[in-house]
Amino acid sequence: MERTAINPVTWSLDMGFNQGELVTGHTRTLYCSGQTAMSGDGKPRQEGDMAAQLALGVDNLEAVLAEAGMSLANLVRLSVYTTDVDLLFPHYGVLTSRLGAAGVAPATTMLGVTRLAVPGQLVELEGTAVA
Repeated sequence: MERTAINPVTWSLDMGFNQGELVTGHTRTLYCSGQTAMSGDGKPRQEGDMAAQLALGVDNLEAVLAEAGMSLANLVRLSVYTTDVDLLFPHYGVLTSRLGAAGVAPATTMLGVTRLAVPGQLVELEGTAVA
């Protein structure tokens, strides 16, 4: 698989994402459902703590990727849904540091939503990975 960052403008690089990701030569694509701060038995965790929810959401996303033989390094698209964009921004480094450590800056969209499916959840991560 070969990835080429597409950035006709570069302001997004400071925020940890590319404007686009051109992927060629891949053989597998994984579409990940939204991952939140849920325990392995389906119970919500870290109520009211955006940073902790974001970290556990990334952990859960990584678990889905690992089950498919992939890692964050394979992530080409990420959607971030949050019930509070202003609260998320001070903690966004939790996510970008993990992506940076994996050497990726996937095309990303952040959306503010009224609520998530599970009450008390503040952030949800949905991704697409290729290998």
